Amino acid sequence: MSSKSLPYSMKDVHYDNAKFRHRSIFKVITQTFLTSNVKNEYMSCSMGKFLGLLMILGVGCLLLTHTGTSDGLARDVRKMGEEKVTFISGSRLGKLLRRPPRLPPRLSPDEEGKLGSLNHGSKWKDRQESVKKAFLHAWSGYKKYAMGYDELMPLSQRGVDGLGGLGATIVDALDTAMIMGADEVVSEAGTWVETQLLNRIIQKGQVNLFETTIRVLGGLLSAYHLSSVEVASNFTSRGPKADVYLETAKNLADRLLSAFTSSPTAIPYSDVVLHESSAHPAPDGMSSTSEASTLQLEFNYLSSVSGDPKYSMAAMKVLEHINTLPKVEGLVPIYISPQSGEFSGQNIRLGSRGDSYYEYLLKVWLQKGGQESNLTYLHDMYEEAMKGVRHLLVQKSIPNGLVFVGELPYGSKGSFSPKMDHLVCFLSGNLALGATKGFTKEKAMRDNLLNFDDLENLKLAEDLAKTCFEMYSVTSTGLAPEIAYFHTEEYSEGGLDGGNKSSKYVNDIIIKHADRHNLLRPETVESLFVLYRITEDPKYREWGWQIFEAFEKFTRVDSGGYTSLDDVTTVPPHRRDKMETFFLGETLKYLYLLFADTSVIPLDKFVFNSEAHLIPIEGSIKRQ
Repeated sequence: MSSKSLPYSMKDVHYDNAKFRHRSIFKVITQTFLTSNVKNEYMSCSMGKFLGLLMILGVGCLLLTHTGTSDGLARDVRKMGEEKVTFISGSRLGKLLRRPPRLPPRLSPDEEGKLGSLNHGSKWKDRQESVKKAFLHAWSGYKKYAMGYDELMPLSQRGVDGLGGLGATIVDALDTAMIMGADEVVSEAGTWVETQLLNRIIQKGQVNLFETTIRVLGGLLSAYHLSSVEVASNFTSRGPKADVYLETAKNLADRLLSAFTSSPTAIPYSDVVLHESSAHPAPDGMSSTSEASTLQLEFNYLSSVSGDPKYSMAAMKVLEHINTLPKVEGLVPIYISPQSGEFSGQNIRLGSRGDSYYEYLLKVWLQKGGQESNLTYLHDMYEEAMKGVRHLLVQKSIPNGLVFVGELPYGSKGSFSPKMDHLVCFLSGNLALGATKGFTKEKAMRDNLLNFDDLENLKLAEDLAKTCFEMYSVTSTGLAPEIAYFHTEEYSEGGLDGGNKSSKYVNDIIIKHADRHNLLRPETVESLFVLYRITEDPKYREWGWQIFEAFEKFTRVDSGGYTSLDDVTTVPPHRRDKMETFFLGETLKYLYLLFADTSVIPLDKFVFNSEAHLIPIEGSIKRQ
């Protein structure tokens, strides 16, 4: 409802109530007499005046002498609110002169809206609290069975190191706990970081540059920020002092820098041996384009807070170099060689190995001040790429026209594949963020901040969000598969629907047997969070709540934690026995923020890295 006041007030409401009050016969007669033509005719002569006076006296006598069943007049005075209301009963005169009952006051639309919003706010507070409880349940399982390991296997109740053994779940979950005000978790996780993590970094062997940067380095920097700046007053800052997070981040980043310094080009190697501070390429010699270009937010911020430019300089050389390479309408292949510095192959997609390249083009530009920065080439690359997406990758399904982003596995001259990873669902939020630069759509429209391409991108963002949500609702469990295909004029496969026969889109979405697993991924709820903040449309909150309820129903493990699923199209689904770190670091964080007040982590002051760790936009937050 618009906040603009409607053209009436409570005075008008009182007037409206008064219009319907009962009037006595005496008032009717006298008012009619005094206002009608009878008055003019009778008062024009002496005889008329006499007859008029006589009629009034007669009516008065009639009323006074015609009593009811009571012997006398009884006066009943009651106090209602702050007014005295006098009732005269026992006579016809009493009945005629009795004041009518007051009608209950009517609220204006503005006041009704405020009352409704209070009740509505309570609903979302309750749902936000439900997400926090889920986070605490996930943490309890990890703490009980896997503390210090990278990930929890909740069914077998043990931990596993799949990300280098740096306690990735602890660091991934830390800033989520701070934002939620989960004091005990912050204390437990912070204490582990202070007493254990540095030794792990010094002693551990091979880690992936990309995964370690977005999860561990990003998590440490976000925790540092929340512990050290004025915004921290809104969140929990239990645990060690902020400098513990910063010094640990610097030690880790110094070792990760070997991936850049060891490479003969600006493209870093994919793997780092921490205890040696050495690096080497992947077995096939290639780096993923997304992995090489999804390091800059973290290294830029570390340079900003440490005062050492070496981190930012190394990471930004990657984007500067990619800017010089040939592209297909702004789109790039998913592999790049650190040996030659050139792209490898022609496979173009916005799913795995391609996704966050496009994400960081926008977010690094925003981080450095957006239109105030000197990195206009990043925004130009992003804008060109989004035009390429709209032109080359966007199609609609049949029979119901879901908008999706497909792939070009053999380049722009090859055939189109109607395949869309769940990972691609990040794009919806990214498009909306790029269109309004984090402001609400209403503000962006009012301030004339949107050009034609922005409006096109915002429309595509909403269409894609709808498709991503339907990837959930089309299945029997209400949870999305890892990969979906879409029914088009050129592509169709029967007998591979999601299982929910009541879904309108059951014939639009095709789910192959090998793609039916769910890893508790965050990309759809991430986009719902961003779109709600930007459009202020409550449907995105409702969609997020439906997804959360499905996670609760099918992935919660009673002994602690949540688990991935093998097949979302069958009920009950077979469970996979793995709780990914990003379920605590991203999925539950975005759901919590989706239901939070919009002033919490505003999108015009922060960007989120690819693991949902918050990074402040330069100049937007004052440090202590």
